[in-house]
Amino acid sequence: MSHSIEPLLRPNSVAVIGASDSPARIGGRPIAFSKKANFQGAIYPVNPKRDMVQGLQAYPSIKDVPEVVDCAIVSVPANIATDAIRDCADTGVKSAIVFTSGFAEMDEEGARAQDEIEEIIKASDMRVTGPNCLGTFNNKSGWYGTFGNTLDMTKVPPGPVGIVTQSGAYGAHVYNVSQDRRIGATYWVTTGNEIDVDVAEVIEFYAQADDIDVIVAYAEGMKSAERIRRALEMARDAKKPVIFMKVGTTAIGAQAAASHTASLAGSDAVYDALFRQYGVYRAETTEEMIDIAYACQFGQFPKGRKIDLQTISGGVGVQMADASHKYGMDVAPMPDGVQKKLKELIPFAAVKNPVDFTAQALNDTSLMRKNVSLAIEEGDYDSHIIYLASVVASPLTRDACQKLMRDLRADYPDELMAICVNAAQHLLPGFEKLRYPCFEDPSLTVRAMAALSHFGEVFERGHPDAPPPAPDGMLTAPKTAVAEHEAKSILASAGIPVSREELVSDAVGAIAVWRAIKGPVVMKITSPDIPHKTEIGGVILNIDDEADIAEGYETLIKRAKVAKPDAKIDGVIVAEMSSVGVETVMGVIDDPVFGPAVMFGLGGVFVEVLKDVTFRLAPFGVDEAHRMIDEIQGRTMLDGIRGQPPADIDALAQALAALSVFAHANTGQIESIEINPLIVMPKGAVAVDALIIPKAQN
Repeated sequence: MSHSIEPLLRPNSVAVIGASDSPARIGGRPIAFSKKANFQGAIYPVNPKRDMVQGLQAYPSIKDVPEVVDCAIVSVPANIATDAIRDCADTGVKSAIVFTSGFAEMDEEGARAQDEIEEIIKASDMRVTGPNCLGTFNNKSGWYGTFGNTLDMTKVPPGPVGIVTQSGAYGAHVYNVSQDRRIGATYWVTTGNEIDVDVAEVIEFYAQADDIDVIVAYAEGMKSAERIRRALEMARDAKKPVIFMKVGTTAIGAQAAASHTASLAGSDAVYDALFRQYGVYRAETTEEMIDIAYACQFGQFPKGRKIDLQTISGGVGVQMADASHKYGMDVAPMPDGVQKKLKELIPFAAVKNPVDFTAQALNDTSLMRKNVSLAIEEGDYDSHIIYLASVVASPLTRDACQKLMRDLRADYPDELMAICVNAAQHLLPGFEKLRYPCFEDPSLTVRAMAALSHFGEVFERGHPDAPPPAPDGMLTAPKTAVAEHEAKSILASAGIPVSREELVSDAVGAIAVWRAIKGPVVMKITSPDIPHKTEIGGVILNIDDEADIAEGYETLIKRAKVAKPDAKIDGVIVAEMSSVGVETVMGVIDDPVFGPAVMFGLGGVFVEVLKDVTFRLAPFGVDEAHRMIDEIQGRTMLDGIRGQPPADIDALAQALAALSVFAHANTGQIESIEINPLIVMPKGAVAVDALIIPKAQN
């Protein structure tokens, strides 16, 4: 693999600018750690006041180092860091790690200094992580370009996990906790202020790295939507799970993120959209992130959510069943034939699922093997959890349990089985070598299995469908505010079905349209200055009488003039009353980082009160639109309730995809779009009302 940030993580020669003879000081730690870890590359300390540093020859400046190094660490005060970075660029250094803080995260003066460094980097080929970062390391090569205590905290050999965090101290915390959880991490990167290399680019590196299978990421904000989308797409296509903690979900949190890393925190709902779109698992806590990464490192991802729960405790079985419902797992009953065979093994056992093989298994551990074997061979489950409490640790049953798990793995080498146990830590690696993820909490065991199922689904479906092509003659977004009929005309050109209607300028015209429609109509005032018509009584529904049509026209004009005397009145829309269907809402918002994002939810009170909506970044295809529809809590409303026929989900998905194409084609031109309601009928869908708010032009 060749990647421009490879010198940061796989250097053959390094320099430490601001090198200290003391292994305890920031400028001394990378040298001490790398020597202790037997790093085989050349190390060049740079310190104009010393001839030797930690037994190595020192040099006055980077310009005096006898070769062009792959990576230079900058560990000097902010007032001289800029000159040091300039010297690195001038001498052709391939990459640099800038420990130094006091830049954009501090004040305007620091921001100006950071801008100067950025200009230096842009004029060179040098790649830089930081400033204000804790550095990087590579556990395989012994390269420790960090002043964190990571080497002293390393407890397990390098493995398939790559870690990247914006925050240095939190990154060290994640690594230390991961070591306690027996996670094998090879690479670790902190990006700090992200003057150049950011979290997205490190994910991209991991997605291509042969020695990384699992990616753990932490960020407070993103600066490049294109880069993170590309990186997550690469990871998904390479079937590498990404476990991501994105903080700054509240106004206070977002403000803290900006002051900490000077990064722009986008809307949290849009980050949810990003992660869902690319199959990322979003962790809410460190414990969750580590738990899921631990489970993923075993490399088994079921294609379905049908789970078999085996337990020595009935109460724990109930807990796991409840957790399965919470995390979207299918606790399908054992087939009747299997239940009969299980009863024959232990007559007083619970055999439906969860399967409680009871304490009788203490007398004969072969019963557990037979229970699990039946579930695997005849139950057709995608995954299995076996709760054994402290049985695996007891001197009375320990050996028998270990043999049981060895035999099961020998019989079923490819079956995904996790165990939930209370056992001394030194016993667990033996089970892990047999590819049994080990957990202590039953509910969290289910959560981990649900995460593996999530990735299994993501990897199984593969690359999503392409967005539909833009229709010939699709109009562009307006540059100024437009009334409803114009907004719907623009959206109709994009392939979004709209209601049958006409704009009229007098009561006579309104009556003529009503006669042509031959049925009940809705009448609406239309004005670019009155975006929310219902607030002024600007909508009259279900009119089917000539006199009422004429009166309705005059009433609407009068209400508009009273409520908005200065409004430009285009006239009145007379529209066909839509058929019975489910009211939904579609919309577009413009995110400061990611651009246009499409919203979907149920219309009416559901969107206003329950806020039951979901988002996707534009553009996307019909298959992604279907997944979007399936995410809302009120999804069953579209399947038909109380005798109503099911709604046309395909038509709804096509409308969502079409809206995403229009939004993407008009990136930077739209502040927001709202189609509310879009009525989804048994056959087809129709936009009844629409609002397009153009972005203010500077």
